[in-house]
Amino acid sequence: MALPSHAQIIVIGGGIIGCSTAYHLARDHKTDVILLEQGKLTSGSTWHAAGLVGQLRSSASITRVLKYSVELYKGLEAETGLATGWKMTGCLRLATNQDRWTEYKRLATTAKSFGMDMQLVSPEEVKRMWPLMETSDLVGASWLPTDGQASPSDITQSLAKGARMHGARLFENVRVTGFEMKDGRILKVKTDHGDIACDKVVNCAGQWARQVGAMAGINVPLQPVKHQYIITEKLPGLATDAPTIRDPDRRTYFKEEVGGLVMGGYEPNPQGWTTGDVPNDWEFRLFDDDYDHFEQHMVQAIERVPGLADVGVKQMINGPESFTPDGNFILGAAPECANMFVGAGFNAFGIASGGGAGWVLAQWVVDGEAPLDLWVVDIRRFSGLHRDRQWVSDRTLEAYGKHYTIGYPHEEYASGRPYIVSPLYERLKKHGAVFGSKLGWERPNWFAPEGMEAKDVYAMGRQNWFEPVGDEHAHVRQAVGVFDQSSFAKYEMTGKDAQKALDYICANDVSKPAGRLTYTQLLNTRGGIEADLTVARLADDKFYIVTGTGFRTHDLAWISDHVPASLDAKLVDVTEQFGTLSLMGPNARKVLEAVTDADVSNAAFPFGHVREIAIAGATVRALRVTYVGELGWELHVPIGATGEVFDALMAAGKPHDIRPIGYRALESLRLEKGYRAWGSDITPNDTPFEAGLGWAVKLRKDTDFLGRKALEKAGNAALTKRLAGFTVDDKDVVLVGRETILRDGQPVGYLTSGGYGYTVGKNIGFGYVRNAGGVDDAFLTSGSYELVVAMERVPATIHLEPLFDPAAARVKA
Repeated sequence: MALPSHAQIIVIGGGIIGCSTAYHLARDHKTDVILLEQGKLTSGSTWHAAGLVGQLRSSASITRVLKYSVELYKGLEAETGLATGWKMTGCLRLATNQDRWTEYKRLATTAKSFGMDMQLVSPEEVKRMWPLMETSDLVGASWLPTDGQASPSDITQSLAKGARMHGARLFENVRVTGFEMKDGRILKVKTDHGDIACDKVVNCAGQWARQVGAMAGINVPLQPVKHQYIITEKLPGLATDAPTIRDPDRRTYFKEEVGGLVMGGYEPNPQGWTTGDVPNDWEFRLFDDDYDHFEQHMVQAIERVPGLADVGVKQMINGPESFTPDGNFILGAAPECANMFVGAGFNAFGIASGGGAGWVLAQWVVDGEAPLDLWVVDIRRFSGLHRDRQWVSDRTLEAYGKHYTIGYPHEEYASGRPYIVSPLYERLKKHGAVFGSKLGWERPNWFAPEGMEAKDVYAMGRQNWFEPVGDEHAHVRQAVGVFDQSSFAKYEMTGKDAQKALDYICANDVSKPAGRLTYTQLLNTRGGIEADLTVARLADDKFYIVTGTGFRTHDLAWISDHVPASLDAKLVDVTEQFGTLSLMGPNARKVLEAVTDADVSNAAFPFGHVREIAIAGATVRALRVTYVGELGWELHVPIGATGEVFDALMAAGKPHDIRPIGYRALESLRLEKGYRAWGSDITPNDTPFEAGLGWAVKLRKDTDFLGRKALEKAGNAALTKRLAGFTVDDKDVVLVGRETILRDGQPVGYLTSGGYGYTVGKNIGFGYVRNAGGVDDAFLTSGSYELVVAMERVPATIHLEPLFDPAAARVKA
């Protein structure tokens, strides 16, 4: 077989994701693309997938990706002449208890927020739609008519044919054996049929994606899990257009196939395959049937569809599927290699996602940045922790086991903990800390008062921490609290061109003298917000950059990728070198004065400044900044001295009523002050002007920066969406985000975040209000607003200013 000597883009893997990516690269971008498959097309996990196609996810962008898949599958046969087996049967999700029903009411609200019509139906209606089903235990079901099913192999072959029709070249029986690399870039793909030089590589190797990535030094944290389902003989009375069924309380799913049923499920005791490498020759292969393990699903399925008891099993499929530690798939630019992209780890959603994932991945490969807010699936959400294969396996099996459990708000994973602890972990435990986990770090979410068990009790309504968090919130407003934020990601940029590099990367003006700090966004070429962070200038040639825990890999990669090669600017991750203690509240200065000789008066140490001060014998970087709307400092302490500095603050703070405070209170405090959270309120889909952060953009300065052209192009055109705050007076309402915003009865957007403001005594949400004709203040304030919360309409009040202003010491609600 003669392979080409060069290609612009090489796609590795001929499953549905690889074929879809090659198809879109060829169709939409006319690129010179070749696809390499080590066996035959579909021979990995595509061929044995069950083929359910659902569309609704909790992210608007990912829902859009799945909706695109459906649109593509509907029309693909007309383009290629190859059938896809697409049937729009709709999907029923069954609920047998009130918490599940509440979850569906919230899901149906989310669906409507995203422009999908999910309906809630009664048990009687379910029986009418699916007469063979036992419905006596049902509270009801959700019904999404546009969901359906498809034949995975047929879709993939149709996409492959489409790719060829648009000029892509596909080669089977070619195994990738390694990469020739230089300076973190792939120059050539090595194969068992010779080497191919290329500009970019897309790793769509499915369960082999981890080892393909490893050949280039890239970590793709996925874990193959044995997933079983059966195909039954014909079931008398089953309609050929019967809806697909998800029965999460019984952990099972059903779809009609040739008059019988495909039935599988997600058990709480899943069986991982290997934490090592997957055998290369695993082509069209399955594991032995394991009826002992599958019996738990059979029992539940027969209770739901009694007729199954009398029907034979035609075939059992027991094959590996790639799952990830958080149940979301893996897309995007690998942070360790400048020209490898990844599309893998689809958690049994590969068929539903295939069309859309290939569409966005192709765009990402060509542009070098994601076309939408794809943060929840971005490979850069992972960190060094995810190189630990045993940890990845443990967490992934927990995520698999939760596939069909009720999604309670604020639920934490339990496996692989504790993994990374700050020096204060044991001290905070003694204070009653209830920890959550973020990128492997244990972080105190809240503190249980005396006599209360230090653990979360999950519920759909108010959870057990609601009152204690209210006390912590009030404490920060009235006295002083200390937050352990040691997990913050921290970088240093040094070099004579460090300022020049940051001038280009940052939307705000960082060219201030040493001793000043700048809050800034980093923008993409569309003017969307890629990151939101603080840049402190320590010296002319040294900057200290602080960002959120979860964004460590992403922001480091984004900054590194956009430093012009000609500049002398070096970026280093120093996260583990510093503990971070945030001292916040009206008494913060009194406490700080008691532990340092430095002058921390407002005149000597104003807001937006950084100083090195001595506390408990340690040199501390003190940043005068706040995320809670009170007087405060972030104290960045050499990690080994964090405990001593904490002890000194607690001792000196005793007369001023100091106490440790958790992240739940931080969230509530920031909502009242109107501070935006990246990943929810501000994303790559939103510009600073839409987000109300135009004041932090240096358009008046004659400096080119990333995203400037897009913002100037938008120019003086009226904004068609704007972030606003909303309050709901009814304390029993629980806002969690994605509730629909109604203006004068019409949907105009949805909440990006929601919570409770204890000072104002109201529920608070943020969300974008959209209107094609413009969204000026007059438009926003002239409407009458409601929020749809779990399908119920509740009156709401819009706010264009922060609800709480400590400077004016008054509440605006």
